[in-house]
Amino acid sequence: MQIHRESGGGIKENRKLLPLLCLMFLGQTALQGPSRVFAQVNPSLLSHPWKAAWITCPKAPPRDIGVCYLRKSFDLASVPHQFLVHVSADNRYELFVNGVRVSRGPSRGDLDHWRFETVDLAPQLRARKNVLAAVIWNYADDAPMAQFTSQTGFVLDGDDPAVNTNPSWKTLLDHSRSVLVLSERDAGGYYAAGHGEQVAAAQYPWGWQDPDYDDSSWTPALPLGDASPRAIQDTRSRWMLVSDPLPAQEETLQRLAHVVRTTGADVAPEFLAGHAPVTIPANTEASLLLDQSFETTAYPELMTGGGRGSQIRITYAEALFDASGHKGNRNETEGKKIRGLYDEFLPDGGVHRVFSPLWWRAYRYVQIDVRTGDEPLTLEDFRGYFTAYPFEPEAAFESDEPALQKIWDVGWRTARLCAHETYMDCPYYEQLQYVGDTRIQALISLYVAGDDRLVKNAIDLLGDSQTPEGLTQSRYPSALPQYIPPFSLYWIGMMHDLWWYRGEREFLKPWLPNAREVLAWYQSHLTSSGLLGRLPWWPFVDWADDFRDGVSPQESDGQSSVLSLQFAMALRQAADLETAFGDSDQAQRDRVLATKIARAAYSACWEAGRGLLADTPAKSHFSQQGNILGVLADAIPAAAQHGVIERVLQDETLTPASYYFRFYLARAMNKTGLADRYLAELQPWREMLNEGLTTFAETPGNTRSDCHAWSAHPDFDLLATVAGVDSSAPGFATVTIAPHLGDLHRLSASVPHPKGLIRVAYQRQGDQWLADISLPPGLSGWLVWKERRIPLHPGKQRLQL
Repeated sequence: MQIHRESGGGIKENRKLLPLLCLMFLGQTALQGPSRVFAQVNPSLLSHPWKAAWITCPKAPPRDIGVCYLRKSFDLASVPHQFLVHVSADNRYELFVNGVRVSRGPSRGDLDHWRFETVDLAPQLRARKNVLAAVIWNYADDAPMAQFTSQTGFVLDGDDPAVNTNPSWKTLLDHSRSVLVLSERDAGGYYAAGHGEQVAAAQYPWGWQDPDYDDSSWTPALPLGDASPRAIQDTRSRWMLVSDPLPAQEETLQRLAHVVRTTGADVAPEFLAGHAPVTIPANTEASLLLDQSFETTAYPELMTGGGRGSQIRITYAEALFDASGHKGNRNETEGKKIRGLYDEFLPDGGVHRVFSPLWWRAYRYVQIDVRTGDEPLTLEDFRGYFTAYPFEPEAAFESDEPALQKIWDVGWRTARLCAHETYMDCPYYEQLQYVGDTRIQALISLYVAGDDRLVKNAIDLLGDSQTPEGLTQSRYPSALPQYIPPFSLYWIGMMHDLWWYRGEREFLKPWLPNAREVLAWYQSHLTSSGLLGRLPWWPFVDWADDFRDGVSPQESDGQSSVLSLQFAMALRQAADLETAFGDSDQAQRDRVLATKIARAAYSACWEAGRGLLADTPAKSHFSQQGNILGVLADAIPAAAQHGVIERVLQDETLTPASYYFRFYLARAMNKTGLADRYLAELQPWREMLNEGLTTFAETPGNTRSDCHAWSAHPDFDLLATVAGVDSSAPGFATVTIAPHLGDLHRLSASVPHPKGLIRVAYQRQGDQWLADISLPPGLSGWLVWKERRIPLHPGKQRLQL
């Protein structure tokens, strides 16, 4: 494989309903038939060495870039009811059965927690001859930052040992693919996701996954040692295997919506529906700019015919750029150009050739640039297959303000595009699971989908990153370590959130000692003043206008009220967990220390003349962030908290909270009785919609990332704050419904609960409200309205307020 370094409303239908396409493809994109199995994994797989060996291509560079194809033929007298296999690879794999793709993976982890998937192959098996086929790849130093690696390898262990990986598998080293490295300059900012691919069709082994493909010249596999699960006495290989707890990712056909402009070719609108191929004459340059109409994450597929000697480049972008490098309104295309990640395909003249990259792409706009040689080229079709974690929304939100529905829809799209095998900060630029983003994403997942599997997966992965010093990494998995000390505190916050909304005592209890280590690291950095000293690494707080590199102001010896109060909040959250299922004495110590820190911050940083908490004892800098935390950590006396948040909302001299930190502003508004003003605080989200954004951005202005998970939090608050549905006891054992309806006249919502759906509907009638509330069986709670506290029972109830 070569490396190239260069500077410089769609239609959806489930692909499972489509007929199989021609097998002269780089491979079908969507999964067919079999799926991952979530029955109890054979215990021996987790406690004994596997019977299968890790294997690779004999000529594959073990730790350099390489792609390898593998095949195994086997016979069955009859089709079994179930045929389980357990499969993994480094970096990744795609597995086929008799020409049908059945699995992709493995889900990302680290070498000490390397995932394997369990797949039932029975639906694709047949009597007599069957063929398993896999492609594996290792992009080495050019892999996404979220990808760990030891060396190129593949393992498959079957309940029937006839299919186990060993030298009986045949292999072929790929010579058709190259990596197209995207520079940060061309990406438009910090870039840590995967790079582009170039495929030379003339060197690609078309039909390699077909059962009738001739593999007689392929080479026997090279064994690398027996596969081993984590935690056995002697592992036989570097990969410590653990079972993947996640379902397979969704893959659904998603066609583009519009042809924006073309040059060098006549393109009918039906082309995007797959019904009007585009023929580009020989020795011609042509360009097609296409618009999905909203941002997506998808496996793109381009089908071509003929065109030997042609060159095709496919560029993907969240937005177009004007001559000054600005995005402006995302719907406006006149005078703008595309830039960003791209793939290339070099046709060999065959028909029905399909190019698809090995990893999905994020895009709203796609540009296909073609330069033909001596043969005309036909673009037979271009389509995408949407992919993301398979969340199924259970919640609903509807009101008489149309903009809120758009915010709800765009927020959920943002959350979905940032959730795959892990949560991700953004799907285009980094694809990294940062704790600050992930805590917000987890709450959205629980409230909208009621699905906690990705939440628990994130807590596990982030816990796996903890160092002997005590801190967890800021993002994980990540081959390049990075530490943001406050994000270790938010990891504790994530555990507290899961406990509050789901309980999960047995899952969370083993992580309590690790939480104590985080807090001990922080305690070792306290000074005699009661505030934190200077912290090492990157003490990021918020992307605020005058926070240098996102770090709130500090004095020469630290003394940041902002950082210290984050520590105090985490101590109280840890104390709740200790009280519930840990050490009650430790809980008391945590609460005492939290109170001591909060008092120290108030004593050193309170400015009585302004009625605000300063960011340091010098009292030269004031921020929304510091005062939000002062309220949430109870550093500011309860009687003064309402007035402080009033000033936070009104005083334009304060450093403003970003999209991200406005999540914590909403928490402070709830705490101080100002949540009826929450809807007015959604103006930045209305402005993003007015700029044509179809997902919510990382920061205001000419932002790098148009899709950033931390900006999706209105979906949580439209349910928890506006509709007012919130847990009032650990495990959501009881519910408090305290709506904050602002100027609305009508609202209805539903929220998933472990016992069923909570439904609320409010209708203004003159100077009163009519409230219809339905709780699932076994759930009771309270409706809080102004000074009233009304008991709620399971089932339906109607109240006049």
